[in-house]
Amino acid sequence: MKNNRVIHFEIQADNLERAKSFYEKALGWKITQAMKKEDGGMDYWMIETGEGPGINGGMYARGNEKFYTYDCTIMVEDIDKAIADVKANGGTIKAMQGNEKNEIKGVGWFASCVDPEGNRFGLMQPTEWKLK
Repeated sequence: MKNNRVIHFEIQADNLERAKSFYEKALGWKITQAMKKEDGGMDYWMIETGEGPGINGGMYARGNEKFYTYDCTIMVEDIDKAIADVKANGGTIKAMQGNEKNEIKGVGWFASCVDPEGNRFGLMQPTEWKLK
């Protein structure tokens, strides 16, 4: 068994409630608190991104070290709807070559996004390429 696969991602946020609301509304993720600071640990939220192939993650408060990217790409069925949902929930789309979305030949449509916390992520609507 190879042990080089990405199995978990984490998002840092200045405002956990704002970040939680954004990802729940824009992408339909389920986010639940797994640990609480008052119980001797840290405030930590688990993120379930959906069923089938893919990975789940976590979210926690940004500390003194300002880290603003988890830079994951999220597979979506309809890139135009996903772009609209990101914008409607406080995120922004970073135009590339003057476009909100760009086609990657043989792969799909890609959009570069920024959440309300300043973290960068991508959206991908596969065309010819399929997740295995």
